Amino acid sequence: MQIILSDFMSLDGVVQAPGGPDEDTEGGFAHGGWSMRYFDPEAMGPALDGVMERTDALLFGRRTWQGMAAAWPGRAGDPFADRMNAIPKYVASRTLGEEDLTWSGSTLLAPDDAIGAVRELRAREGRGLQVWGSASLAAQLIEHDLVDEYVLMIEPILLGGGKRIFPETGQARPLELVSTTTASSGVLICSFRRARD
Repeated sequence: MQIILSDFMSLDGVVQAPGGPDEDTEGGFAHGGWSMRYFDPEAMGPALDGVMERTDALLFGRRTWQGMAAAWPGRAGDPFADRMNAIPKYVASRTLGEEDLTWSGSTLLAPDDAIGAVRELRAREGRGLQVWGSASLAAQLIEHDLVDEYVLMIEPILLGGGKRIFPETGQARPLELVSTTTASSGVLICSFRRARD
C-alpha cells in the first residue's frame, strides 16, 4: 500500500486545527478554524474525492480520529460520508482501548509499536493508506520515510506558530511534483511523490 498524507497547511507550514476553534488548542493555539474561509468546493472537493477514490483505508492519530468519529457517523446518506463510515480505519494511540473505537471499521494499532504496525500495513497489497491531519503521527511517518505521496492544500495565510509535520533533522527528502491546481480562494492544491532514484 502507498501511504498518502493529506493536509491543509498554512504558507508557513502549520497544520494545527484547520477545521474549528476547539479542534486543537494545545500550546495555546488560538487560530482554530483558520482553513475554513479558504475552502473552495469546486477545486478542493474534487481533489479530496480523487484521493479517496485511490484509498483503501484511513490512518489516524488519536485526536484526529476522535474528532472524525464524533462528526462522520451522523452524516449517513451522503455518498462521501457513507464512504467515510464504511472504509477501514486504523488508529495510532497509547490511550484508547478497543472498547473506545465506536466508529465503524476502526482498528487500534499496537500501542507499543505504531510505526512497526504502519510498516506492516504498508507492506500489504492494496492502493492508498491515507493519513488525514494527525500532525504528530504524520511527523513520525515522514521521519521514518514511510510517506509515499503528499497531497497538500497550501493556504494563503501565515499563522506564526503551531504544529508542523516536517521534521527538522537535516535529512533531505527529494520529491516530484505530480500535479498542482489553484483554487479561486488562492489555495494551491499540490501533489508530490517521492523522487525516484
